[in-house]
Amino acid sequence: MSPASRPVLATERAALMLQLVPYLINKGDVAVEEAAADFDVSPQQMRGMVEKLTVIGRPGDSGYWQMANDLFDIDWDLLEQQDRISLTNAVGLEHAPRLTAREAAALLAGLQLAQSLPGVRDSGVIAGLLAKLARGASSAPADVIVAPEPVDDVRMTVDDALRKRVAVSFTYKAPDAPVTTRTVDPVKVHIADGQWYLQGWCHLRQAMRTFHLDRVSDLALTDIAITHGEEPVPALFDIDEGDIVARIRFREAVAGLLRGYLGRAQQIVGDGPVRDATLRVADPQSLKRLATGRGGDVEIIEPLQARDAAAEWARSALEQYPGQSTD
Repeated sequence: MSPASRPVLATERAALMLQLVPYLINKGDVAVEEAAADFDVSPQQMRGMVEKLTVIGRPGDSGYWQMANDLFDIDWDLLEQQDRISLTNAVGLEHAPRLTAREAAALLAGLQLAQSLPGVRDSGVIAGLLAKLARGASSAPADVIVAPEPVDDVRMTVDDALRKRVAVSFTYKAPDAPVTTRTVDPVKVHIADGQWYLQGWCHLRQAMRTFHLDRVSDLALTDIAITHGEEPVPALFDIDEGDIVARIRFREAVAGLLRGYLGRAQQIVGDGPVRDATLRVADPQSLKRLATGRGGDVEIIEPLQARDAAAEWARSALEQYPGQSTD
């Protein structure tokens, strides 16, 4: 049945009317025949829908429309003389809040980061969202570049392994532990506190393990089929081999800013303005960002290598400013 002879049910007509306004706002000026073809209705039916828009709008006090600008309106001369549709009053819908260029850029960066996760990049969903965000900003968002990281090649190889359903092998170097060669059925990749982690079934340990990607090298695909991909995955910061116990001292005033770290603390001591926390960390050097970024409100007590790393990092930063003491 052609659109000219096909009856439009009331429920279908209501759905079409809901789509018509954003369609006309986006088009600006469109021929009746083109709009009819886009909505799969006849030109006569499209004209009737457009004409009915002029009695629909924004309810005023007590549910009644009070003024002409509370109703949708069209360019009647254009419709009658040229058979074209132009919405002249959209009841303020075109003024709906839109993302600023900065907000859109931030979301674009986050989506690009999410796109790098194994299993997400090829889904097509991210690409569609990126395009919609770019169009929906109040002005053109700034060009966003997510700088490549040393672990990018690792993530891409893991993504390949997940698609091919095969295990990966790699060399793993945990702090204060001998180098080992691991074969792992990959399950997922996470990012937390700016660090990337691989979770999967370790053939050497015969259990699920979490691996810090910065410690992974010589990653390669194997021809071993994944057989333990459905095993329960441990919490990201569960105790793992190679993790070390660290102790930090912090001022109570910055406790809220340390929530990501303190949330996995094994013990917090003290109830005054200064407290100590004991927690497990995958890489002691990762604490240097925590300590140096809080202006003296956080101190690394142990391990010594983490304390020294933070001090050296701070000295290196001060050396970039001539005349500053590095004592």
